[in-house]
Amino acid sequence: MVWLPGGTFRMGSDAHYPEEAPAHPARVGGFWIDRQQVTNRQFAEFVRRTGHVTVAETAPDPADYPGADPSLLVPASVVFVRPSRRVDLRDVRNWWQLRPGADWRHPYGPGSDLRGLDDHPVVHVAWADVAAYAAWAGGDLPTEAEWEYAASGGAAEPAEYAWGDELTPGGQHLANVWQGEFPVLNLAADGYEATAPVGSFPPNAFGLHDMIGNVWEWTSDWYGPHDTAGEHACCASANPRGGVEQASCDPATPAVRIPRRVMKGGSFLCAPNYCRRYRPAARMPQAVDTSTCHLGFRLVIRP
Repeated sequence: MVWLPGGTFRMGSDAHYPEEAPAHPARVGGFWIDRQQVTNRQFAEFVRRTGHVTVAETAPDPADYPGADPSLLVPASVVFVRPSRRVDLRDVRNWWQLRPGADWRHPYGPGSDLRGLDDHPVVHVAWADVAAYAAWAGGDLPTEAEWEYAASGGAAEPAEYAWGDELTPGGQHLANVWQGEFPVLNLAADGYEATAPVGSFPPNAFGLHDMIGNVWEWTSDWYGPHDTAGEHACCASANPRGGVEQASCDPATPAVRIPRRVMKGGSFLCAPNYCRRYRPAARMPQAVDTSTCHLGFRLVIRP
């Protein structure tokens, strides 16, 4: 882990997606944070010692999903499947597939395994899985503000990316993101088509790797608008937290009330033509019951 002394920084952005606004001052206390994302090797040790069974390895309870097709209520996780031709980017079902048998041990479904992936970030972990790992390891998931401060490298006025304002300075790739036309053409100019081993790219000013790109990361905050209540231009909110659990549920699915947490950092599937969320200020909601092939985590410890 790396000790971050805490400080004040500008959180959010007014220049990109609406959920990132408004940019506002925030202050966090000091904390320790993992230098790298939690790996398959580390998660396997946790499972070996505790016998933990992940959400993706467990059949969902039909009572939680009224009206759902029973054939879908099987152990499964969400996997990216590249379409063979250009598709409508407004419909994510064109490249996401709920695949039975996909889980952290089988990242692409039955027949796949972790050979050669020990040092890659663990994926297909839902909220209950990362919370269980954190409790076992004696840590916690970072808040959104802690995570964003860590990604910014401590700059009071954060740059566009974790290292500066240019995505590929001098033509050098500094994060594992998508090059080419998403979702049909991945040029893999950064050397990786899917996840990369943790630490494959240079660290930021705090010595932290993969704070943007590779895989999205869970945070502990419930998803909602940025909490800027009571702020003034002269001061910053201290250790801000996200919204409330019930308000975090997706309003588009009123029959299924699954709370959502904030995930940060973007992933190897973020591309300039579709999802420019490989930035510290970027944020998205993630249902706590859902695991995917591009979402992992790292831990913090607070004094």
